[in-house]
Amino acid sequence: MLHIKGVVFPICALICVSAFCYKLRFLRHGRRHPALVSLLSAFACKAASFTLSTPSVSAAVDRFTGVPNLGALGIHLFGGVASSAAILVTIVYWVYPSDEARRRARSRLVVALCCATMMIVLWAAAGPGDGERSPNYLLQNAHRPLVTAYLLCYVGAFGAGMAEIIRMCRRYAPMAGRTWLKRGLYATCVGAGTYLIYCLNRAAVAIAVPLGLEPLDWEILTPLANAIGISLLAVGLTIPSWGPHLSAWRVRIRNFASYRKLHPLWFALYKASPTIALDPQLTTRMSRLIPHDIDYRLYRRVIEIQDGLLALQPYMNAKTSNEDAAAAIREGLSGNERHAGVLAAAIRDALRAKEANCMKSEELVDVEPVDIEPYQTIKYSDEVSWLLSIAQAYAHTPTGEAL
Repeated sequence: MLHIKGVVFPICALICVSAFCYKLRFLRHGRRHPALVSLLSAFACKAASFTLSTPSVSAAVDRFTGVPNLGALGIHLFGGVASSAAILVTIVYWVYPSDEARRRARSRLVVALCCATMMIVLWAAAGPGDGERSPNYLLQNAHRPLVTAYLLCYVGAFGAGMAEIIRMCRRYAPMAGRTWLKRGLYATCVGAGTYLIYCLNRAAVAIAVPLGLEPLDWEILTPLANAIGISLLAVGLTIPSWGPHLSAWRVRIRNFASYRKLHPLWFALYKASPTIALDPQLTTRMSRLIPHDIDYRLYRRVIEIQDGLLALQPYMNAKTSNEDAAAAIREGLSGNERHAGVLAAAIRDALRAKEANCMKSEELVDVEPVDIEPYQTIKYSDEVSWLLSIAQAYAHTPTGEAL
């Protein structure tokens, strides 16, 4: 079991250090909000606790100080009492106004300080027992009354903190104004729930040992619960900061995909009416592969497609479009799918008509134009979706008759 802890706990410490370094940059920018300071304190305490939880590190600390089981005390103080109190203070400042948050944070810090003092007193009174350090301090000394009292104090403080975190997150997550704050509170709630399982597992030691059971048989729950719990807590407590950037990247990726899908339709209209392109340099293959300033480029592409459709409108034959619509109905198409297919077929026919007319004469063909206004929408996102459906129908509909 010690070798598993020697692998899992350093990874957990690395997660805490990464989260600490990520949030530290906000402190360097001068944003010394109490919630940020307490969150940094929580990650620092957790990192110290997981570092000490590594068997080789805790053994080195005991040898260096000459005090047996001092590393175990540090694990429980930093990882249990201090970190849970700091997380509670962070959430308090997230969900309450400043004055009320300050009062509630002060009361939680006082309770945590009292629990830490009691643990130190019990640990000192219990002493090392046989004079040697215990690699599994709580499990190997649970038969001693003072260590059992120390264990229950530690589990009670840590478990109460996790239960309070769960209560606050479940209560205030539904009313959180920001989407990513709500998701962060829910992730924090699940992480605290995982740690609550760890606390119950530790509390069971006080019952298992008098019954003659061996807690080391299920000690695998300790590294497992800690790894899952700290991962969810780190994500939940930092995601309000980096989550919006993730949403922005998701929008950029979606816009880039839409930009690429609209290219065949745009290029056909561009060849028919080159003046629709504001920046002809963006027509090269290399420029289409570079997602630079993709939001603006997609916006320009939508405008240019609309301009191309307006320029092509005099060549659209209403009679042919009605025939295409009747064919689409016979094929079972309906709604936007039918409208997009009909317009795509009309665009192909109009492009051929314009090309033929340009080769013969500069005069326009005397045909009845098709009204495309019913297919245009008000919202930009709806307009992009509509043009994508036209582009897809255009790519898969070679002729109006094929529809």
